[in-house]
This record gives sequence, C-alpha cells and structure tokens, in this order.
Amino acid sequence: MHEMMTKLSGLGPEIALLIGATVCLFCGLSPNDALRRLTVLVAAVALVVACSLAATSKSYDGVWELAGFTKTAIACVGLLLLLVAAAVPERLDLNHDGAPWADVSLEQSQRGEFFAFFLLSLAGAMLCAGAGDLVWLFLALELTSLPTYVLVATTRNRAMAQESGVKYFFLGAMAAAVFLYGFTLIYGATGSTRFIEIQEAVTNMGPTPLLILGVALSVIGIAFKIAAVPMHFYVADVYQGATLPVTAFLAFVPKTAGFVALILVLQTTGWPLPEPIMWMICIMAALTMTVGNVLGLLQSSVKRVLAYSSIAHSGYMLVGLVGNYSTNTADDHWAIGNGVAAVLFYLPAYGLATIGAFAVLGCLERRGEEADSFDDLAGLARRAPGLAVIMLISVLSLIGLPPMVGFVGKIYLFGTAIRHGFTWLVVIAVINSAISAVYYLRIIGACYFREPDGQTHLVDSPLRRGGAAIAALGALILGFGGGAMVDAAKQAGDRYELNQPQVVRSAPPASPATPTGQTGR
Repeated sequence: MHEMMTKLSGLGPEIALLIGATVCLFCGLSPNDALRRLTVLVAAVALVVACSLAATSKSYDGVWELAGFTKTAIACVGLLLLLVAAAVPERLDLNHDGAPWADVSLEQSQRGEFFAFFLLSLAGAMLCAGAGDLVWLFLALELTSLPTYVLVATTRNRAMAQESGVKYFFLGAMAAAVFLYGFTLIYGATGSTRFIEIQEAVTNMGPTPLLILGVALSVIGIAFKIAAVPMHFYVADVYQGATLPVTAFLAFVPKTAGFVALILVLQTTGWPLPEPIMWMICIMAALTMTVGNVLGLLQSSVKRVLAYSSIAHSGYMLVGLVGNYSTNTADDHWAIGNGVAAVLFYLPAYGLATIGAFAVLGCLERRGEEADSFDDLAGLARRAPGLAVIMLISVLSLIGLPPMVGFVGKIYLFGTAIRHGFTWLVVIAVINSAISAVYYLRIIGACYFREPDGQTHLVDSPLRRGGAAIAALGALILGFGGGAMVDAAKQAGDRYELNQPQVVRSAPPASPATPTGQTGR
C-alpha cells in the first residue's frame, strides 16, 4: 500500500492532465456553445497545473530527476502547442469556402474530443518519463500514440488527412508489435519486467544474446516514435496530411516519448553499450541523418521539408546516445559527455524551433488551404515582417547556428560523441548539418528574397502568432542564457545515471579501423 501511494504521489502532472481531458470531454458535450468554447481554457489550466506539479517534483535533495525534468519540458512545450492548435476546432466547423456551416450540430463539434486527445497524448509522454517497468512503458507509449492517430485523421476536412491517419495507425501498430516482442525477449532473458531487477540481472550475468536481441528489437520499434531509420517511411505523408498544428504536435510529443523510452531501454544494458547495440545505434544515427537531409533537398512542400528535417534531428540526437557517462565529482560542471543530459536539453530546443516554423506556416493560407509550398512563403518579409523574423529564428536554430539554442544543443550532442571517441560519427553529423542548410536557406530565401504572388493571405489567429513568437523568443533566449536549463538537464542525466548498474566490459571501438577512444566510467 505504501509503495502504491508513493507511486501515485509522483503522478500529479499526469493526473492533472487526465482530469483536464475528462472535463474537456464533458464541456464538449454541452449544448451551450459558450461552455464548449471553454475547453481550450480548461486544457490550458490543466497544463499550467501539470507544469507546476512537475517543476516542484524534484528529488529529496533538491535536484532534478529524469522524470521531473522531462515532464516539465513536456508541459511547457505543450502550452505553446496549445496556443498554436487552439483554433483547429473552429476550422473544422467551416466549409471549404471558409464560411461557418449553417447547421453545425452538437455532434459535429469536435472541440471536446480534440483537446481531450491533446491532453491524453501529453499525459502518455509524461508517463513514459516515469516508467519503472516494461509494461508501464508499453502502455505509456500507446497512450501517447493512439490519440495522435485520431488527431491526424479528424482535424482536417480533406481525404488526405484520413489517408494519413490510416497509414499512421497501421504502421504504428506494426511498430508496437515489434517493440513489444522485444520487451518479451528482455523479460525472457532476465525474468523480470522491472528496470531495476533487469539491471541487477545484467550486472550478475552480463548482457546475454537473448537480452541483446530483445533490446535491438525494442530499439527498432521505438524508432517509429522518434521517426528514425528504418521506421521513417510514414513521416512525410503523415506530416503533409495532418493539419499544421497537429503536425507540430507530432514533431515533438511522440518524439520526446520515444527518446525517453529509448533511454530507459538502453539503460538496461548500461553504458558503455554492448558492441552490437552500440553499432546499431551508430548505423541508425548515420542513416537517419543522411536519409532525412538528402530527401529534404528534393522536396517542394515546406511541410515535407520539415518532416525530413524531423527525421534528421532524430539522427543528431541518436549521436548523443552512443556514449554516456556518470559523474559525481564536484569539479565537472559540463553536460558534454553526458548523453542523456544532451538529449534532454535538445528535445525542448528542437521543439521550440519546430513549433515556431509550423506556426508561421499555420498563419498563412492559399485559397482556403494551409500554406505548404515555397511560393506561399514568397515575400513574407514584406507582408508580415514579424512572422518572417520568427521563421528566420526558427530556421537558424534548426540549422544549428549561433546564438540560437539549436547551436548549443548540437554542441552538447556532438561533444558527447567526441568525448567518447566517436569523432567519425560527428564528422558525418557535421556534413549532414551543412547539407540541411541548403533546404533551410531555401525557406529563408523565399521569405526575404522573393516577390509575393498575391494569392496567399494572412490568417487572423492571435493565439497562433503569440505561440510562434514565444517559441522563437525562447529559442533565442536559451541560446544566449540557457545555463539554468543545461544545469537542470545535467542533474537529470546524472541523477538518472546514479541508479545504473556498473557493468564491466571492454570498450567498443572508436571507428571501424581504430579500437580506441571509448570513455567508460
């Protein structure tokens, strides 16, 4: 009973979101239109409460833990996503000419369902961060994903959205089967589903072939959540088919849940990773970066460009996970070398830049359709200078140029890999970052150096513009003064590391030809 109460006491943010989702559903069923419109306010209050509870859920000695930091980041970025997505239900109540339906019935209004699914998916991502065993992690990943299938299919009055939702659902089901089978092999190899007991088993008998196979299958399945090779095929079609605010949601929430799940699964073997898993992560990182950036060069749709950008950024974050270390020394204050901390810092940094870019696109329309091509962005600096500046800041952060937060995040990711001897992988990452600058600069060029064609107009959406501005401002401020966030990420990474088993084994090779350079603990 005491253990159950202790576990429930750490679920305050998730409970707040679940209560908010329930209230949103009831408000959405009200025959009173004014009450139905309160659903966005209910969702905002739930997120503020969840953020407050997560931010105060530090450990007993006052430092961040993995769950507390991740839940706080999810809630904060979730508030920005809510600002960007607040107008989506109104769009569903419009006909193709942009005019309100004459007879929108209560059954046609999807306001309650939209915000309920929005909060449920965020709650699932938070539950991933607090998972203590494989069963919990599986259920949390599915709670994160299932609402997104519905959001993709139902939040746009186009057949493309339904087609994207179906693709997303079936591929998601296949991925779930793959990582669930991996979980069963981990259980078969260790006799437990609890992470602590799995770690103890690995400490006693080492990483057995069955365990390595289970971890490998789990990583492949989770690759679907983070949009990494070889489970990346759905990304461009789904991102293009979904409405822009939902696309921004997909770019951050499932990816965050997936990387947290990946960290928890990899920690069952401890760092340095066994060689088969280490090489698997290296190959996935290199392929994910290269495929994402090369295919991004070939796109004429900005949404598809940002979709392949999302794939590439997953590759950058995988670079940070190939090596990791734990330090309890007072003189080491840098997050470089701590792969978990680097990924935890980069996730919200990427989220801010992505939200800014998608929100700017969401503020433009062409003939009643969402902006999607480079032509739609042409001359944006003349028509809406503020939106053009937001897009500029967001794109520069995605490229990783100083002084944006994306630059700081890449320093920590790549610095971690270099510290552990994976310089060759960082060279591939830097080359890919240079490749990505080509299609990112195309976006900036369209905004600043092309003449508008007069067919794209601005959408009156103050909340969406406000969310975009806050995201861009956050990317800029954290680039200059993100030290507090870096410290919090490092505390979370170190705190997470303190509970890992000390598994002794030979260091993996630093490159295909040189068997040196890996730094263990």
